Amino acid sequence: MKRLINKIQRNSYFLVFIVVFTYVQSIDSRIRERTEMNAYTFTPDAAIGTLISVFILFLVLTFFINRWQKSGVFSTKEIVEIFASSLVSYLVFMQTFNLAIAFIFGNVERNFTSEIFILNTFMYLLDGFIYGSFFLAYNYYNKNKKSQDQLVKFNKAISESRISQLKTQLNPHFLFNNLNVLDQLIEEDKCVASDFLNQFAELYRFVLQTSDKKLIPIVEELAFAERYFKLIQYRYGDAYQLKIESLNSNGFIVPLTLQLLVENAFKHNLGVKTKQVFINIVVNENIEVSNNCIPKLNMKPVSGKALDNLKEQYKLLARRPIEIQKSGNIFSVSIPIIDQQQE
Repeated sequence: MKRLINKIQRNSYFLVFIVVFTYVQSIDSRIRERTEMNAYTFTPDAAIGTLISVFILFLVLTFFINRWQKSGVFSTKEIVEIFASSLVSYLVFMQTFNLAIAFIFGNVERNFTSEIFILNTFMYLLDGFIYGSFFLAYNYYNKNKKSQDQLVKFNKAISESRISQLKTQLNPHFLFNNLNVLDQLIEEDKCVASDFLNQFAELYRFVLQTSDKKLIPIVEELAFAERYFKLIQYRYGDAYQLKIESLNSNGFIVPLTLQLLVENAFKHNLGVKTKQVFINIVVNENIEVSNNCIPKLNMKPVSGKALDNLKEQYKLLARRPIEIQKSGNIFSVSIPIIDQQQE
């Protein structure tokens, strides 16, 4: 009983539509037959009779759908087979039922003439076609919606899995690159290396805390990028400069985005006190990260996996991709700001 009530609640709009349609149809039929309107015109007895026959039709359609439908979505062949078989079965059942009623009350000769039989056949086929079409259209809509929802959930699960995979690649990248910096500092100045290690431990704690997050607020990522820049200055001093201009603090960003771009500026460019590398981060409608290019000499080829990784994450999470441009001696990356609903 509870299952039936839940099913009625789920399909309440469709059922209300069918009830209203049958009632309006009965009123229209009486007006056309009698060419007048009175109290009898609006009595619901004819509509109730039609509803009973429609309910029988729906049961027949449900039987053939459950028996013949092979997939979650109708094929044209299945629709034709189900509809045709249901109409024939519905017609046979209704005419057999009428014959039985006429036989029980001894009115076979009067109420089951060839003229009445043909008229009833036409009416049942017409109602069967109309209400059957309603039912199949509604059933198809629900099944198609269910399939679409399942597809969305499946794609979301794939995306979540892909994002997790990408993040597990990015965190070790951050760790190993900074361990290399620490290794170089140890050779040059152990005290500086010790300070670097303490600062790095604090930053890496943040990395671990965000490892299970797809997005973080822009303000948090800006603060992290600034702290990371100060950490790298332990090695490079004032040869690199960072300027942050935040005109919009709303929205979210993939963790380590700005850190990665700041790191790339250090990795690909040779800054000195007399010829500095300037890194600019401007947050407005999107996030622009740019730097002037002073390429390192005899630089080893880089794989670019970290940046590709970041592109993939934004492809999965944002409506717009990362845009990378190089104009003259300026390298810039445009990052889309992600609102909370897209998380």
